[in-house]
Amino acid sequence: MDTRQYPRLYKTMADSHLKSYRQMVFLSGPRQVGKTTIGESLGDLYLSWDDSDARRIIQEGQRAVFDKYDLGMAAERDKTVVFDEIHKYSRWKQFLKGFYDLYGKQLRIVATGSARMDVYKKGGDSMMGRYFPYRMHPFSVAELLDVSLPGEKLVRAPRRLEDAEWNALVRFGGFPDPFSKRDTRFSRRWNSLRFDQLTTTDMRDLTKIDQLDVLASLARILSLRSGEQLVYKNLGRDVGVDEKTAKAWIKALKHLYFGFEVKPWFRNVENSIRKMPKWYLRDWANVSDEGKRAETFIACHLLKAVEGWTDLGYGDFELGYLRDKTKREVDFIVVRDGEPWFLVEAKKSDTGLSGNLDHFQRQTGARHAFQVVVDTEYVDRDCFSYNQPIVVPARTFLSQLL
Repeated sequence: MDTRQYPRLYKTMADSHLKSYRQMVFLSGPRQVGKTTIGESLGDLYLSWDDSDARRIIQEGQRAVFDKYDLGMAAERDKTVVFDEIHKYSRWKQFLKGFYDLYGKQLRIVATGSARMDVYKKGGDSMMGRYFPYRMHPFSVAELLDVSLPGEKLVRAPRRLEDAEWNALVRFGGFPDPFSKRDTRFSRRWNSLRFDQLTTTDMRDLTKIDQLDVLASLARILSLRSGEQLVYKNLGRDVGVDEKTAKAWIKALKHLYFGFEVKPWFRNVENSIRKMPKWYLRDWANVSDEGKRAETFIACHLLKAVEGWTDLGYGDFELGYLRDKTKREVDFIVVRDGEPWFLVEAKKSDTGLSGNLDHFQRQTGARHAFQVVVDTEYVDRDCFSYNQPIVVPARTFLSQLL
């Protein structure tokens, strides 16, 4: 059993931000992904909403926090205040906006949440210009090898991950506790508890959904369908609700990082809106089918890279998939600033190069086209040195991302 503490890329991101910018850090991500550990390491003052004393002071207002913890005292450097799980406070947006406006010139502020903190999409006071978001993900191949920030090239030089680390990541997933414990019984209990907390406690606290037992049934069905297209009408029928309700519940599950959608990519945005998205779990360890697990494993790595590159300011990145009228399909396309960059066909063990890669590379003009195979050995070669469709080991390709 390996119980080492692993460094995190997101600690590097937050440290770099706090040294360079005055805007608040918004660190969001799934429950149990490690936000609290990072938050505690960043702050001179750490306040968790789950702590009743801290919660009471926060509810008393910005000035109460400032005075209670002597934040006005002179110091050799600006103090950092961390508000952990602050999204659970119904007035968190107003509180943080006010706190930043009052004290942002003399304090650094970090806020974490296990629900998406899309403050610019809903009502309330505008937070524009007051924060930068960082979306946190579980461990990946690249993060286990290197927690430095990428350069302008974005992709890293390939490196080999030790077999024990690779096998643990594929089998137990990238969430810190099951990955580091590497114990099947522990992982079963951990996953069961996390599922129950997300579909009951978190849903009850953050949504108005009252049919939580039915929603949990929907979540279990979605756990079996990672990598499949979402047909809301059929999913609703399976659990006894209408299409509109099924769509709203899946949106809530996405909001709490249970899973994510990958939409079909077209140059015409309206076309992509009308087509069915594909669904992926955030934790590939809970995908029982081996082929779907391999695809989900690669999907999670790609999403982490796309969101990380975007959050670091390297451009506007999208993750999509390709499918035409003749049902030819490629699993993933990564788009950079509106232009296709590379294609990925995910396979567990099939090394026979898919002809769809060549077809869609010519159609889109993407620079690279990869068939990424999970059950192949590491090769010490830069995958991004190839411009024609190529079969590459997942161990090599994923080590070059984030």
